[in-house]
Amino acid sequence: MTNLEGAPAEASDVRGRVAELHAIREQARRGPSERATEAQKAKGKLTARERIDLLLDEGSFNEVEPLRRHRATGFGLEAKKPYTDGVVTGWGTVHGRTVFVYAHDFRIFGGALGEAHATKIHKIMDMAISAGAPLVSLNDGAGARIQEGVSALAGYGGIFQRNTKASGVIPQISVMLGPCAGGAAYSPALTDFVFMVRETSQMFITGPDVVQAVTGEKVSQNGLGGADVHAETSGVCHFAYDDEETCLEEVRYLLSLLPQNNRENPPTVESDDPASRRGDSLLDLVPADGNRPYDMRKVIEEIVDDGEYLEVHERWATNIICALTRLDGQVVGIIANQPQSLAGVLDIEASEKSARFIQMCDAFNIPLVTFLDVPGFLPGVDQEHGGIIRHGAKMLYAYCNATVPRISVILRKAYGGAYIVMDSQSIGADLTYAWPTNEIAVMGAEGAANVIFRRQIADADDPETMRARMVKEYKSELMHPYYAAERGLVDDVIDPSDTRQVLIRSLAMLRDKHADLPSRKHGNPPQ
Repeated sequence: MTNLEGAPAEASDVRGRVAELHAIREQARRGPSERATEAQKAKGKLTARERIDLLLDEGSFNEVEPLRRHRATGFGLEAKKPYTDGVVTGWGTVHGRTVFVYAHDFRIFGGALGEAHATKIHKIMDMAISAGAPLVSLNDGAGARIQEGVSALAGYGGIFQRNTKASGVIPQISVMLGPCAGGAAYSPALTDFVFMVRETSQMFITGPDVVQAVTGEKVSQNGLGGADVHAETSGVCHFAYDDEETCLEEVRYLLSLLPQNNRENPPTVESDDPASRRGDSLLDLVPADGNRPYDMRKVIEEIVDDGEYLEVHERWATNIICALTRLDGQVVGIIANQPQSLAGVLDIEASEKSARFIQMCDAFNIPLVTFLDVPGFLPGVDQEHGGIIRHGAKMLYAYCNATVPRISVILRKAYGGAYIVMDSQSIGADLTYAWPTNEIAVMGAEGAANVIFRRQIADADDPETMRARMVKEYKSELMHPYYAAERGLVDDVIDPSDTRQVLIRSLAMLRDKHADLPSRKHGNPPQ
């Protein structure tokens, strides 16, 4: 005789009880049925346990509450009580360091969240916060379990509360591997990083059917909330990949660049790239003519260890680059204007992107290196009406509030308020360097000359000749490469080829930097 789960019904000795335990655990491990597994595979998706195996070091996973079952009744639930209740939770290691994880099992109730399901997630989140280790969520769920009513909704509230409690304390990474709709989408939005897989993962508050019913707009699930939409348009997604295997491997790489918690520094590794390596190619990569574009990524590749870096939000707000990398084995965060996109100006999206990245780096003790080549803020009615003042202030606030080591390097243009916002010495940068191609000024020479010498130009017999002469005069007086250095606004003008070794030496000096913020409950950053 056997029980409902296929385990022996009568176990009269220890060996029998152990056999029963193994049978139950195997049932929990296998999941509901082969048919459900085949349906998951048919969608091009892995199972929850396969995903965990790819994320964690081999054999390191320790499951928590694998035998948990719901206690709900009604709507047929009392006859269907699968083990795990549709979410696999536990901890393991990534590159030998502890990481907590929970993974929705879409084969069980479509991964929908019920009371027991939510309680398991709450528990693993609490464990991660207490242990001071990163939390990775592998999301593939159909939202709240309708059959359980408001109890399911309350479960989301507990998740959001813990996301907020953990913010800036432990790294939180959300990996979207299936649907995530309605209120469920707010949990990933509260975490530090969001990964998505093309075609199989979607995020939206209201689905395509509701959108069509309310607005008349017809759109597919991917067109509304797919990986490419969130990676390029909304900025909700930080990283998008074509398949789950690549996605989870990149999550592992990101974790290798982050500390376990806010009380630790990121892991340092031995680097085979000499700290004294010169970057002579930088002399050719960056044109002296400020109107000529170039790819800032190539500058970064030349300076950092082995040319390797992980760009965050690569396809959103492309006029600024945010990346995690290493210099002499030490993790640093890089913020850099990208002259190839909108000439590297700051706008609403670039300000938001960089502000969040700066805050993340500061929360997790990652030094900041800023490369400036910025002609100013993007002018326009749309930008002003969209709140460029408010959004630009987010970036300013993030820099001013950051207590990690901060170094800025001015490559070429650094004009107006954008120069101040991009971690200038006046807002607290620890060290500021400039290349001999730098132009630090209130505005470009042409614009400045038109303002300052407006009457002289208008009254001249040959206005264009007079304008050219005034531009040249303004440049020679106020925009030569050493003007800021002579006034102590930059610490040194350096040979571009020496940038790598200058940064490494400066970071070594700043490694034990300590800065206290004013005593307060919290600031009130611009929103």
